[in-house]
Amino acid sequence: MSQRADRRTISLKLLPMSVPNPPNVGASSLATWGALADTQTTTQPSLCLCPGEVGELIVRLEHRGDQSLNYRLQVSGNIPHAWYSLYTEGSALQREHPIEAVVRFRPDPDFFEGRESLSPEQMLNLDYHGEVRVHGETGELLASEPFRLYLRPRSLYPEFLPAVYREVDFIGRLMKIFEQSFEPAVNTLQTMWAYLDPMTSPESLLPFLAQWVGWQNETAWSVEQQRSLIKRAMEIYRWRGTRHGLQFYLHIYTGLPMHDPMRSPYEQPIQIHTASRRGFVLGETELGPTAILGGGKPFHFSVRLCPNAGHLLDEALVRAIIEQEKPAVCTYDLAIAPIPVEIAPIQETAHV
Repeated sequence: MSQRADRRTISLKLLPMSVPNPPNVGASSLATWGALADTQTTTQPSLCLCPGEVGELIVRLEHRGDQSLNYRLQVSGNIPHAWYSLYTEGSALQREHPIEAVVRFRPDPDFFEGRESLSPEQMLNLDYHGEVRVHGETGELLASEPFRLYLRPRSLYPEFLPAVYREVDFIGRLMKIFEQSFEPAVNTLQTMWAYLDPMTSPESLLPFLAQWVGWQNETAWSVEQQRSLIKRAMEIYRWRGTRHGLQFYLHIYTGLPMHDPMRSPYEQPIQIHTASRRGFVLGETELGPTAILGGGKPFHFSVRLCPNAGHLLDEALVRAIIEQEKPAVCTYDLAIAPIPVEIAPIQETAHV
């Protein structure tokens, strides 16, 4: 036979593992931080959390009855259910044997940033009320205890003040004004390196960075190619007029590897060959069985690109790159020969 629960035998206490009395920033729902502070104090247990941080509320239960008592804990109020989890030690209370349960809170990390949909007349709720309830085996309410949950943004400037000033609400709100004004500039200075790196800078800064290194920012290039070219501009300048410089520039544009160890020299994705024959040169050539007329052109080279099938290259842009990187006296030939996709032969099935 189950015991009839008596509310007088149940002791319920809440112990917040956080700042018990956070500074109020206004009423229970706020739209701005300049609202008047609520001077009313409360004796209820309270938790003050920042979005994304974890806070715990210890629930201490004690039963003074003669027999064991089955119980069930419940958290109610206007706190979103996704913000908390309840952890208990069993489901029975023994006489003079207190147990502890934990309510763990973790508000959404983007609580403040994810409120773009709020209209100017809407209010952002920062103060929440809840209640821990203890129910008996048959569902009757045995004990309850209210508590408060406050959400506040992380404030840095009050940490530099003596503790006696940090307890004053007006000073905290005043320091928040300076923090919101100066912190964006401080964060920008701390991350200035990311603005000056072409790989991480905003797209709007690419023309400025291109001018900084004396590079002409071409709109025909994709944003990723522009970033790579600006970052490698000094290396391209250093090798301009050489075979390596031209191969490196074509590598950035086409995305083809500069060297594929699995292929022979005449099967590389980017091939640059110079003419090895000088042909008939008066005063140097001797008539004989090996003498030839014509032959290779002086200061001439050939460029052959072998992209994969379906990888289209802009021939006009490739020629513009070659004209920019080659010595003025040199001539060249260009060939773009995509590698065909090997199709496995269709095997005929034998019919029995």
